[in-house]
Amino acid sequence: MITFARAASPYYSDVWRGLPDDVALRDLPAVTKHDLMARFDDWVTDRSLDRRAVDDFLGDRTRIGQFLRGRFLVWKSSGTTGEPGIFVQDRAALAVYDALLAVQLQSSPAAASFAWGMFTQGGRAALVSATGDHFASISSWLRACHDSPWAKARALPVTAPLPDLVAQLNEYQPAFLASYPTTLALLADEQREGRLRIAPACVWSGGEHLSPAMRATIERAFRATLVNEYGASECMSIAFSCPLGHLHVNADWVVLEPVDRDRRPTAPGEASHTVLLTNLANRVQPIIRYDLGDRVTLCDRPCACGSPLPVIRPEGRRDDVLALRAVDGRIVRLSPLALSTVVEDAAPSHRFQLVQTAADHIGLRLATRTPGERRAEWHAARDALHAYLVSQALPNVRVTLEAGAPVPDARSGKLREVIAEA
Repeated sequence: MITFARAASPYYSDVWRGLPDDVALRDLPAVTKHDLMARFDDWVTDRSLDRRAVDDFLGDRTRIGQFLRGRFLVWKSSGTTGEPGIFVQDRAALAVYDALLAVQLQSSPAAASFAWGMFTQGGRAALVSATGDHFASISSWLRACHDSPWAKARALPVTAPLPDLVAQLNEYQPAFLASYPTTLALLADEQREGRLRIAPACVWSGGEHLSPAMRATIERAFRATLVNEYGASECMSIAFSCPLGHLHVNADWVVLEPVDRDRRPTAPGEASHTVLLTNLANRVQPIIRYDLGDRVTLCDRPCACGSPLPVIRPEGRRDDVLALRAVDGRIVRLSPLALSTVVEDAAPSHRFQLVQTAADHIGLRLATRTPGERRAEWHAARDALHAYLVSQALPNVRVTLEAGAPVPDARSGKLREVIAEA
């Protein structure tokens, strides 16, 4: 990959100039999202690709999950580190991601019941996710649905009111259910209370931190094994959970280097300041020693499950579920991914923070350069949030603009976009 990137990517050829041909991975300089986005056209190895064409494609939301020029699947990140990224995959990279997912499902204790469930329930699979833009989860899901017309699959918007999600899932009866941990936990509560009545053979989670308690709650409610995946827009499948719930790095396709603030390797058992990612599957956009921004601990002993793959504990995204009081006194709980999706769809800012300070109040913090931008983004976000809250039977909840800027998490350095302070 190093040899290929040096020959095919003008960006890497430039930043590695003067380094020996046989340079080791650990001796290469780290790169950031800002570095790569600033030189997008030089970074890509296919010289027919350019940022303008990719931006035009991303501007058309009717093409989510379709291929650019019949060859490239394009998605973007949500920008929790303050800047969204744009990532291009060719069919060879997608084949690797598909194979890694297949291995995860095959190695799951629920493999047999999952296969039986997919057969007896007509191959029905459901994803509850952010569906309104070219994000990795929905883009890859719709692409897989198109490539496998024999399978029945449905994507449901995470922004839908919880009763609507429950009704649609009850009608659909999926054998495979996938979503974010916080959303699965909300659905697990509905299942336990008897409002949701589904029997998935397998449940998949990703996109957020999954605690052991949350895993147990979800598995008990659905009586199904949960497969957890740690991934990113930069690399769809970085690690997956074993039967014991530990995350194993896909080390034959992914190199993860936990490092301290000075980007020196951290010892096993020690939490890193960040982690450097090398994705060996994507040759269109080589990602080599990329500062992912996550705090990761490399475990210092082999996993009791018997897998030789390294075990990690990533901190991941830790946004809060908000519990808000409706006019009639009911408590309505909202997924953090739903709230952040509403703001991202309405305002161009990818640097914001929603803070619940009371049972009927949410404060919005914005990071903008000029007063005019701040005013425009506030009005757009306020109107979108109000419309969303009304759809959730919460017209009484106030949304106000806070004076301060968003505050990154002190431990991870990442931006927690949704925080419950009350």
